[in-house]
Amino acid sequence: MSQLVRRLAVPFVLVAATGAAAFAQAPASVVPPPAPLTRALDTVSSDEIRDDIFFIASDELGGRDTPSNGQRVAARFIQNRLQRLGLEPGAPNERFLYPYPLLRKHVAEPQTHATLRYPDPRPEDEPLALALGDDYVFFDLQEMTTSGVVVCAGAGTPEEFRRCELAGKWALVWENNDRTRDFERSLEEAKAIGLVTAPAPGSKGSGRGLGRFAARLRKGSVEYPPAKGAADGAAAPRGRPRVSLSAAGRDKLFQYADVSEPKAGDELKVVLEDARKIAPDSQIECEDVCGFWPGSDPELSKEVILCSAHYDHLGTSEDGTIYNGADDNGSGTCGLLALAEALVEHGPLRRSVMIIWVSGEEKGLYGSRAWADHPFFPNGGRAVADINMDMIGRNAKNQILITPTAQHPAYNGLTKLAESFFGEEGFTEVKSADDYYERSDHAMFARLGIPITFIFNDVHADYHKPSDKPEKIDCDKIRRVVRVVVRMLDSLQADALDLEIGKKTSASGVK
Repeated sequence: MSQLVRRLAVPFVLVAATGAAAFAQAPASVVPPPAPLTRALDTVSSDEIRDDIFFIASDELGGRDTPSNGQRVAARFIQNRLQRLGLEPGAPNERFLYPYPLLRKHVAEPQTHATLRYPDPRPEDEPLALALGDDYVFFDLQEMTTSGVVVCAGAGTPEEFRRCELAGKWALVWENNDRTRDFERSLEEAKAIGLVTAPAPGSKGSGRGLGRFAARLRKGSVEYPPAKGAADGAAAPRGRPRVSLSAAGRDKLFQYADVSEPKAGDELKVVLEDARKIAPDSQIECEDVCGFWPGSDPELSKEVILCSAHYDHLGTSEDGTIYNGADDNGSGTCGLLALAEALVEHGPLRRSVMIIWVSGEEKGLYGSRAWADHPFFPNGGRAVADINMDMIGRNAKNQILITPTAQHPAYNGLTKLAESFFGEEGFTEVKSADDYYERSDHAMFARLGIPITFIFNDVHADYHKPSDKPEKIDCDKIRRVVRVVVRMLDSLQADALDLEIGKKTSASGVK
C-alpha cells in the first residue's frame, strides 16, 4: 500500500468509528503535511518492490525476451501501473507504448545446407549431405556460400597453423580448447577460408548436441533496421565462417574421406560446401513504455530529465529453461515503478520527468536506440539528462557502482550529484562502472549530447543464468537506489543546471 493510500485510509476509519461530528471537532492545531521530498522518500517500499519483482521475473512471463508474449504482458503491466498512478502517456498519439520496428531473420531451408564431395568426383561418386542440427551447425545468420578442401589443424595452436597449407581451405580444429578467440588471427595469417570445429577423434564431444543451436537459427533473431539510404544486401562481414560438427558429423566426414585419426597438416581430400540462405526479412513491432510527469514551471518544464531501465531479458531457451532476469533487469524495472509512485507522492517538479522502460537491451540496446533516434515528448520539450538503472538488487548492501567517473571523459555534474547522495542511503563503497559505459541504455541516450549517469551493482554468479531468481533480490537495496534517484530529481530544479559533461571541479568519490 502506498503512503498516499495509507494516509487517506485514516480519516475514513475515524469517521466510521466516531461519526462525522466528532471528526469535525478535531483540534485546529493540525500537524502540517510532510515536505514533498519526505513524502516521496517515505513512499518507496521494499515490500511493494518485492511484489513487483516476483511478477516481473515470474516463470509466467518467460524471461521477457525481445520480442515475446511475456514481454508484451510486462509492458502492459507497467502501462496499467502508470495509468493508475496518474502519469501522462509519454509516447506519440497519447499512448504509453512507444512502438519501433525490428527485422526478424532466420535460415531458409532447404537452400541452407552443407555437403561433402570429392575434389575430382567420378560419375559414380555421390555427394554426402550433412543434417543441420544433427551433424553440423553454424552460429552467424549471414548469407554466404563457402566451399573448399578440409585440412586438419589439430588443436589449432599457432605452430600447427603454420605447419599447415591452409590457403583457400577449411581449417579443421578439435573443439574444447581455450584458443577460440585467437583463431581469427591464425585463419587470416594462413589465408584459410573458414574454420571447422569437431570433437577430437574417439571423443563423443561435449554432449550438449547442436539441436538447440539449429532451433535458434530456425527461429531466427532480430536486428535493428538499416538507416534510410543504406545499401541493401547482406550485413558487413563478421569474419570467416565457422562450422561446428557433432561427433556424428565428424564420423561422416572421416568415413567419406577414408581417414580415422588425421593429424595436423593432413589434407582430407574432401570438399566441404557450406551454403547459408537467409529468409526475406520480416518486420516485427517492439515496444518501449513511456510515462510522463510534466513539470510545473512554464519554461523549465520544457527541460526533461530521463529516467531509464530496460525491462527485457534473455527469454526461454529451446529446451524450455527460463531465464527470469530478476536482477537483470527486473530490479531496475521495478525500481522505476517505485520511482513513478514517488513522483506522484512528491507532486510536480519544476522540470518534467520522462520514465522510459526500454526493450531490446539484451539484443544490442535496440529500444533505447530507437527512442534516441526519434525522441518524443508530449510537451515538445528536450532531454537534458538521463539516469539509468540496470541491475541494482544484488551484491554487498553498501556497494554501488557508477559511471562515468572522474577518470572518464564523460564525467559530469549528474554523476557528482549521485555521489553526493550515496552516503545518505548507506552506500559507503562506491566503485567505478566505467568498463560498462557502452553496455547499457545510457550509451544511446548519451548520443543526444546530454549528461548521463549509470547506477549498477556489478555482475555476479547468476548473471545471464537461469539462477537469476526473484528470491535472491535485495529489495531494500533497490529501495535505497530509488531514494538516491528521488533525491537527485528533487535537487535538479534550480533555474540553471550545472551538469556540464567533462566537468571535474573536484575529485570523484569513486574508487
